[in-house]
Amino acid sequence: MYPVSLQKSLFVAIILNIETATKNCSVSIAKDGIVLGVWEVNDGKYSHAEKLHPFIHEVLKNSEIEFNQIDAIAVSKGPGSYTGLRIGVSAAKGLCFALNKPLISLETLEVLATSLAIEDGYIVPMIDARRMEVYSAVYESNYTRKRIIQAEVIDESSFQDVLSEKTTYFLGDGAEKCKSILSHKNAIFVDGKHPSAKEMASLSFAKFKQNLFEDVAYFEPFYLKNFVATPEKKK
Repeated sequence: MYPVSLQKSLFVAIILNIETATKNCSVSIAKDGIVLGVWEVNDGKYSHAEKLHPFIHEVLKNSEIEFNQIDAIAVSKGPGSYTGLRIGVSAAKGLCFALNKPLISLETLEVLATSLAIEDGYIVPMIDARRMEVYSAVYESNYTRKRIIQAEVIDESSFQDVLSEKTTYFLGDGAEKCKSILSHKNAIFVDGKHPSAKEMASLSFAKFKQNLFEDVAYFEPFYLKNFVATPEKKK
């Protein structure tokens, strides 16, 4: 958990970015797509309900930004943790209603993909979906999406089409469990990457400039799969 020092810049928009789709609880504030401050923690727990609102206050305080100066709220819409997405989207929509500001949504896998810069090859961001299933997509080196977002069970044949073409970089908490299965000379696994509000800044500003806003009243997270509750174990 850490603040980032304020950077001076001319700006058009101040955007608050919220990322809660995975175990990383992350908030950033940005002007013109330039991050002014970020506050996040990835402690292996889903404690977003307790941490998100204090993080929002801390990042604004450390960046010397008031709520009434915010021009838009951006949220990572999924796929990811059902509960995490509900918490993030509910907080974003609540702020939009309270401040009368527009809502911007970003695909979580695109946010994760942009945390890695490569000159050539493919980027495959993966979010853990339990057991050997992941949420994933395939992006070109310029972050153009090559393959649609989908939920899939990983086996030895997964991603062989892209692996046979170019060096392919796998990242995210879903990639860790795939190392022993996706054995290929072109497969590179990048550790320590997770969706973060830092990478949301430039993406949300690009949407802001194009007026690509959501209907706050009807917007819902992109779950990709139906939520299945796990029965409690009998004591």
